[in-house]
Amino acid sequence: MKVNVWNTILQLSKERRVDPSVIVNAIKESLRVASTQYFSHSEDIHIDFKPEKGILRVYAIKKICDQTQDNAHEISIDDAKKIDPTAKTGKYIELELPSDTLGRIAAQAAKQVIFQKVRDAEQEKIYTTFAPRIGEIITGVLRRHEPNNNMIVEVSKTDVLFPFREKLPNEDFKRGDRIKAVILNVLKENKGPQVIVSRVHPNFLEKLLEIEIPEIANGDIEIRDIVRHPGERAKVAVYTEEEDIDPIGACIGIKGNRIIAISKELNGEKIDIVEWSSNPLVYAKAALSPARIDKVFILNKQEKRLQAVVHKDQLSLAIGKKGINVRLASKLVGWKIEIR
Repeated sequence: MKVNVWNTILQLSKERRVDPSVIVNAIKESLRVASTQYFSHSEDIHIDFKPEKGILRVYAIKKICDQTQDNAHEISIDDAKKIDPTAKTGKYIELELPSDTLGRIAAQAAKQVIFQKVRDAEQEKIYTTFAPRIGEIITGVLRRHEPNNNMIVEVSKTDVLFPFREKLPNEDFKRGDRIKAVILNVLKENKGPQVIVSRVHPNFLEKLLEIEIPEIANGDIEIRDIVRHPGERAKVAVYTEEEDIDPIGACIGIKGNRIIAISKELNGEKIDIVEWSSNPLVYAKAALSPARIDKVFILNKQEKRLQAVVHKDQLSLAIGKKGINVRLASKLVGWKIEIR
């Protein structure tokens, strides 16, 4: 049977960004499935499909016998002669799917399977493209809001899920806005992979720091830990073994230009850069920044409880708005800090 579908396959390949061989194999599989209605004895179905040459054949090969015992692989001499008058017992004959039947199958039953295969190939490509990029920052365009307030962002012609819970407080995005976020996860689901992004995860701040601060990107300064109360405050513990590098000064930048740029991206979130220490007393004193701490004592080593002593004019600063500062400091150090 002559077919003229090669240009259609090439066009579909370009539109869906999948290899033409994927579509050709999908068509073969769809023909194999649909033709079982015609070959009803579990025959071994052969597909000869060369769209670039316009060739399409669907057939089964059967042995010619005087009496048949296996209808899947054998045909009687009488039935064989109806197809080929020169047929002889012991020889093999090809039973071709008639052109009208083949045309109907190709136009109807094949369509659904073809698009399913193409869809599967698309979803696999999305997964293999984005799964290795978990933790990277991407930039996309907001395409629509979902009924549950989640957002769909287009990144490289792929729909990415930006959940409402992963948005910073007081952020208001409109359709067409460009959104920067970190790839949080890539899930393989029945309906295809789902790429999930976030602006509240600590990884987002970490990647922003790497982009803005060369000393972090090249490894001279190491980020030891990050804690955030998204939209309000974050604390970043940094460390360096380079004697000629001030880790805090390098992160803040001249006149605070580096940290201000990051804070602006985070909708005004305050960022405290503190120097990491293996000594919990020294670390806690730094972690309570921007408050000035007089002394820090261990209250209970087993329960990992510390007490920080501050002057009364530093008390509210040490505790922070709604207790955020001391809570983040405790989380950063890994010890519960009480303020006195």
